[in-house]
Amino acid sequence: MDQLLHDFSPGLFFMQGIILFILIVLMRKFAWKPILDGLQSREDGIQNALDAAENAKLEMQNLQADNEKLLKEARAERESMLKEARDLKNKMIEDAKTEAQETANNMIAQAQAAIESEKKSAMAELKNHVSGLSIEIAEKVVRNELSNKDKQLKLIEDMLGEATLN
Repeated sequence: MDQLLHDFSPGLFFMQGIILFILIVLMRKFAWKPILDGLQSREDGIQNALDAAENAKLEMQNLQADNEKLLKEARAERESMLKEARDLKNKMIEDAKTEAQETANNMIAQAQAAIESEKKSAMAELKNHVSGLSIEIAEKVVRNELSNKDKQLKLIEDMLGEATLN
């Protein structure tokens, strides 16, 4: 260390100080400023990337919330459509039952009317047949009664006796 103190030259120290000062000024002007600007731009780029990532994260959350909302709306619409379809099905079934019941009632009424018509027709035919038989029987009885002259006279007298003149 003695050697260092002994070899010390104030002029050399002063010159080295000036060179160091010039070097620092030059470095500051030409090197540090571009380096600091580069570091600052890099820091700004990183900060912008972080902000963009945060914005993307918020946008993703918003999109997820929108997707959930759309999904809920779609589910509600599906449920509404299914309920409407069930109601329509039940209405169609009820309408079909009502129509079938009306058709059955109409068929029963038509069958009853046809039965009544056939019954009246059969009764009329039976009356015609009975009246024909009655006429035949009466005709045979009258022939038998009127075949004898004494019987004819007696029948006329009985009828005249029963008939009253007013």
